[in-house]
Amino acid sequence: MSKILIVDDDPSFLDATTILLEHEGHEVECESSGKNGFEAALEYHPDLVILDVMMESILAGVETSEKMQRNPLTSDIPILMVSAITRTDEAALLPQVESIYIDSFLTKPVDPTMFVQKVRKLLS
Repeated sequence: MSKILIVDDDPSFLDATTILLEHEGHEVECESSGKNGFEAALEYHPDLVILDVMMESILAGVETSEKMQRNPLTSDIPILMVSAITRTDEAALLPQVESIYIDSFLTKPVDPTMFVQKVRKLLS
C-alpha cells in the first residue's frame, strides 16, 4: 500500500480522488493549500503527491513543487500535477511544464482510468 498526499482546494476533486485511490488500496491524506500541502509532505512523507496548481494563489502548486524540490526531505517524492489551469485565462501564467519540478501533468477533468494508470506508473 502506498501513501498518497492530494493537495487541492476543490472538495469534489478531493472526495472523488480519495475514493478512487483508496479503492486501489492506497492510504490517502488530503490538504487544501500549497502551504499545508508542503508541511504535510514533510510530516507524512508520502510515496506520491498529487498537486493542483491554483489554490490560495494562482501558482501555489508550482511554488509548492519548487519548495519540495529544494528540500532534501521531499525532493525524492514524485509529483503528479493535476489542474484545469490550461483551460482558464490564467494559462499564460503557467511556466512550461518541462520547467516545473513535477514528474507528470494531467489536465482536469481527468479520465479516471488514465489517472489510475498514471498513478501506478509513478509509484512503480
